[in-house]
Order: sequence, then structure tokens, then C-alpha cells
Amino acid sequence: MHEFLVEITTVIPEGISEEEVDRRRAAEAVRARELAATGHLARLWRPVGERRSIGVWRAADEALLRAEVLGSLPLWPWMTAVVTPLEPHPNDPGPA
Repeated sequence: MHEFLVEITTVIPEGISEEEVDRRRAAEAVRARELAATGHLARLWRPVGERRSIGVWRAADEALLRAEVLGSLPLWPWMTAVVTPLEPHPNDPGPA
């Protein structure tokens, strides 16, 4: 699998009920755990004070990442994503 740095911004459309937002957020948490268990979601951060996330995601290629991995997130219809393919750096110290 290839690794990708993904910056995701979620904007809830006007007129969406709080119940629908809560339902999707709960489903999003479940799906994120599933994707982590299958190796597709490696790490996820939220910058302090911001409503976006930055993560390291894995997939066979970017098309599959967008269609089958990110596209499976319940909040995906409300998200925009900037995807950057990653490759190992020769000076990477490896996992901590």
C-alpha cells in the first residue's frame, strides 16, 4: 500500500439537522476505527483550534483512496480533501 498525507476540511451544509450531524459523526467514528484496523488509516491529527484534520492514509493508489477509503466515510459528502502522495525519505529515523 502507498501512503498519502490527507488534509480534510468538513463543512456542514446549511439546513442539516443537528440529529443528522450527530448520527453521521457517530458513524464516522465507527468507520475510522474500521479503517485503522484494516491499515488504511495510519495516523490522524486535528490542528489546535481548527475544524480540519490531517492524517496519514494508505491505499493501493490515489483513486482507490478517494473512492473506496475516504469515499466510505459518512461525512465524505461534506468534505474536501487535499491528497499528497508520500514516499520514504532517506533520512527518516523510522517509527518512534
